[in-house]
Amino acid sequence: MKNWREKIDQIPKTSGIYLFYQKGNLVYVGKATSLRDRIRSYLNPKTTRPIETLINSIDEVKWKEVNSALEAIILEANYIKEFKPKYNVKEKDDKSWNYLVITKDDFPKLLAVRERNLKAKDYKYIFGPYAEGKISEVLRILHSLFLISRCSPNQKKPCFDYNLKKCLGVCTNEITSEDYNKKAIKPLVLFLKGKKKSLINSLKKEMNNYSRNNQFEEAIRIRNQIKSLQKIVDFSLLDKSFIEDNKRKSIERIEGYDISNLGDEVMVGSMVVFENGKAVKKEYKKFKIKNVKNQSDTDCIKEIIERRFNHKEWKRPDLILIDGGKPQVSAVKKIVEDIPIIGIAKGKDRKKDELIGEDINYDKELLLKVRDEAHRFAINYQRQIKRKKLVT
Repeated sequence: MKNWREKIDQIPKTSGIYLFYQKGNLVYVGKATSLRDRIRSYLNPKTTRPIETLINSIDEVKWKEVNSALEAIILEANYIKEFKPKYNVKEKDDKSWNYLVITKDDFPKLLAVRERNLKAKDYKYIFGPYAEGKISEVLRILHSLFLISRCSPNQKKPCFDYNLKKCLGVCTNEITSEDYNKKAIKPLVLFLKGKKKSLINSLKKEMNNYSRNNQFEEAIRIRNQIKSLQKIVDFSLLDKSFIEDNKRKSIERIEGYDISNLGDEVMVGSMVVFENGKAVKKEYKKFKIKNVKNQSDTDCIKEIIERRFNHKEWKRPDLILIDGGKPQVSAVKKIVEDIPIIGIAKGKDRKKDELIGEDINYDKELLLKVRDEAHRFAINYQRQIKRKKLVT
């Protein structure tokens, strides 16, 4: 867009990458969750990076919209690799780029490697360079989206991912190398090349083929993968440098969890559901704790989260809210890797209500409302069980 300063309000407030040109040459590519806000910020720069000090010499701005922060990171990397914009290169002349690599193993692994440690001959595929600092979060989301193996064949017992249905069965010898490469690696490669649309079309064809052949379990797996690709949940990638001034995220579906116990005798858990800020009571769930023999809220929350996510037929949330602090949040993160998790810690005086977890400016008032409703629902269930015991 020439004369971009005068037409900045025409730039969309969506995720994507922005492209700065000087005399027809691409000199810088960046990523944003709000293209308009990020590009506008260059008019009043707060730092002295080369591209910001030379913004007055930028004579054209273009952009490409995407649906998620993850896709913006990947698209940015593909542009940097192809065009090598001079100001991107200047800012990374210390060889600190990150690359994603796929190994040459029979069951290939996905790894992150620094440029200074990169040896091209050692890997089957190399993607990057990535300027994004939170490469570990990128890896985590990609592992979850594509079920990339982190285990090895012929293990003595199934890996942790397998128990969460996030491993195709490499560790249990349920899948051949050929099938693993077809089902996991091929889709990942297409995605990292920026071909999500082609990937989804290909997956839809596979899903229909499996369905016609009565292979319904595999058809459902692919259906769920398509849904995840169409709505990638990647708030964990967003830090202060990436989300600019527009931090508040629109969350459609929140699941809130609480534990209520009366000694070891009655321990229960609750799940409440809010969509677009309103309670959906028909989707509330009750859990009677079965496997915890002490009064550990952390162990109890682990149990109900594991049981909840065994129900693949239940609609997935955009955000999980836990009535608890860092121990409970950390425990849930080990079970659910691809959904943002927030805890509400009461503090020493039990009046603090501190948000624990994602670095996002969520609507705290709504989160407290969800927490209170989960607490109410758990208490009512506990009292219901207690009354039954007294009657009998």
